[in-house]
Amino acid sequence: AEMLWGGMSADAHHITAPHPEGDGAKRVMIETLEDAGLTADSIDYINVHGTSTPLGDISEAKAIQEVFGDHAYELNISSSKSMTGHLLGAAGALEASVAILAINNGVVPPTINHFTDDPVFDPKLNFTFNKAQTRKVDVALSNTFGFGGHNASVIFKSFKD
Repeated sequence: AEMLWGGMSADAHHITAPHPEGDGAKRVMIETLEDAGLTADSIDYINVHGTSTPLGDISEAKAIQEVFGDHAYELNISSSKSMTGHLLGAAGALEASVAILAINNGVVPPTINHFTDDPVFDPKLNFTFNKAQTRKVDVALSNTFGFGGHNASVIFKSFKD
């Protein structure tokens, strides 16, 4: 896999809470896609920041649906934090590695330990619950967000000679 582009944004909405509509997340994903010369429908898989917090997960899901539109329903979405916990400063590096492995191996890792659907989330989104899914992943996006409204996205693509 090769790295196509990475982007950053800062929304400074609150010291610990993301903007409820996912404004910073939307901005960083849109700008990263544009700077990489891609459209939203180029993405196959998103490794979300996904901390299993109501504010964070809801705002990120809203941002994904707004940025990706109907294509959001064709994506695999998962949170590797469900398996590793939150690694704080190391989270972004590990999650980028997970996105690369999904491209290289054609397997999307699951979001584990999901037992009850939350009606706040669109049931048509594929959060890759509890079981890895085999699929061709040509382009993956990995999100990492932090306290104070710091947001980063990075895009990886399968390498072709």
